[in-house]
Amino acid sequence: MPNTALPDLAHTRPRAMHWLATAAATAAVVALAGLLQPTAATASQTAAGNAPQAPAAARPAPDPATATYPLRCRAGKPVVVHRATGDLDGDNAPETVAAVRCETGMGTPSTGIYVLTGAGTGAGSNAGAAAENGTGGRVVATLLDPADQQNATGLTITGRAVTATLLGYSSEAVARCCPDTRQRTTWQWRNGKFLRSATTDARSV
Repeated sequence: MPNTALPDLAHTRPRAMHWLATAAATAAVVALAGLLQPTAATASQTAAGNAPQAPAAARPAPDPATATYPLRCRAGKPVVVHRATGDLDGDNAPETVAAVRCETGMGTPSTGIYVLTGAGTGAGSNAGAAAENGTGGRVVATLLDPADQQNATGLTITGRAVTATLLGYSSEAVARCCPDTRQRTTWQWRNGKFLRSATTDARSV
């Protein structure tokens, strides 16, 4: 007769081995999960860190209405009568060329032509907003001095060249209201400066 007080070793040993194997497998899974989690987090952070940055927005051309010009007006104030924009120096940021003269109630005051660049601090009621928006301009070159007593029309920019038609006077005897000379003038940006060339038409205008 078998002794029922003793455990059945044939069944006890496999059951114990089964629990040991299960515990070992569970521990391995937990350890493996612990190893994989930091790697996944690092990969996510790396991917986010290497994500391509969106290209910066193109800088707008300077607003000539916000600039301060080296122009002294006895009466009134400087007024922009012509403007043109373009990338004159090839830096992928546009410049503005402005033809400016004093605002007067009579006559035809002489014109100054100025090159504006950057987001400088302008004058006038719109200066603060323009500087904040990156549209404010500062004068970096004078192409035509008002002291030359000429008026400018047809202001354009083609490539790195500024072109305008200058109306002037053949002598002091000519009335300041009625220019009698015409000069097609081009300013070309080369080697860090503007080079001027002109074709004169001496016929009466």
